[in-house]
Amino acid sequence: MKAIWITAVFLMGCVCIAGQQPASQHRLADSLQRKLDHIQENAKSAQPDQTPTVMTEEEFNDYFAAGRVKLPQGVKRVTFQGQSGVLTALAIVDFDQIRAGEPSSNALLSMFSGTHNVRVESDAAGSNGQGKIHVRNVSIDGIDVPPMALEFFINEYLKPKYPNVGMDSEFSLPDRIDVAIIGYHKLTVTQK
Repeated sequence: MKAIWITAVFLMGCVCIAGQQPASQHRLADSLQRKLDHIQENAKSAQPDQTPTVMTEEEFNDYFAAGRVKLPQGVKRVTFQGQSGVLTALAIVDFDQIRAGEPSSNALLSMFSGTHNVRVESDAAGSNGQGKIHVRNVSIDGIDVPPMALEFFINEYLKPKYPNVGMDSEFSLPDRIDVAIIGYHKLTVTQK
């Protein structure tokens, strides 16, 4: 599921930015943009300001709704919910677009067709400049996806496009972010 990739984007600070929308339409997206700009500018400093930057769930959701992040093919909409180290991504996913119309005779993959509501619950955190995501659970239209079927789908359709995506992902945090903590409806990052 590309929603897993989107979870990583959230933690990384949403550095893949698309076009701007008028401020009057997306006030919270504009607020997040200012914070992301501050993080990028602060990273250029010889001694970055270590004052934490707090970004809210509402800001991220408005940012994505405003189209400021190019979603992967097949992901139609995404929203996030954060709570004490746990990040939940809710997305509308067109699996036929992800699979690029490739039919499969494998019964495990039969659930990965058509357009569905997908929920991905992950443990997510960052420390010492490294982000880590562990996918706890994925459900499609409220039905839990068996881990074996999910692993098969990831290996068959996602890994060829996104080699670092999996049930467990580790990556370097951008812009000298040292710590990233998901709290109750917010993400707090500290640069070093």
